[in-house]
Amino acid sequence: MAKVSTSNFRTGMVIKIDNELYSIVDYQHVKPGKGGAFLRTKLKGVVSDKNIEKKFRSGEDVEEVRVEHQPYQFLYRDGNLYYFMHQETYRQIPVEEENINKAEFIAEGQVCTLVVDVDNEKVLYAHPPDQLVAKVADTRPGLKGDTAQGGSKPATLESGATIQVPLFIDEGEEIKVDTRTSEYIERVT
Repeated sequence: MAKVSTSNFRTGMVIKIDNELYSIVDYQHVKPGKGGAFLRTKLKGVVSDKNIEKKFRSGEDVEEVRVEHQPYQFLYRDGNLYYFMHQETYRQIPVEEENINKAEFIAEGQVCTLVVDVDNEKVLYAHPPDQLVAKVADTRPGLKGDTAQGGSKPATLESGATIQVPLFIDEGEEIKVDTRTSEYIERVT
């Protein structure tokens, strides 16, 4: 891990603070009337979704962590391990369930993103695509006339996730889902 000065900060850079990894969401250089200049930053946890704000003295050195987002195909689950395969090298990597965001949306054959610490070659976490097409495995039928006012009902997807869908969605239909918010987007025709 390399030391980097606060003057080299950029949005998206990953830094290590108190043994936790944070991505820089926003930063602002501040020069008050009295005292030294500083950087006011907004940081988002890479592994955890914790958001913090932190000030750094101008010229202060922090540890930068090189992180890559790599596409891997989900193969199968064995206990609390999820096995992913690299698309080009066919190398398989096991990832523990606690290191997977939105695991309920991951289905066999799906291409997911693994976030890897390049220096240690350690998988930090995995997550499904932000939007995906999924098949509705189970939902109760909508009643005739219920579609006009836009009510919703629960539906279980093939991956096992349960989301709210409009009343006109039936079993076997494919829908587009936003995995970040667990919300229905549209029916796929």
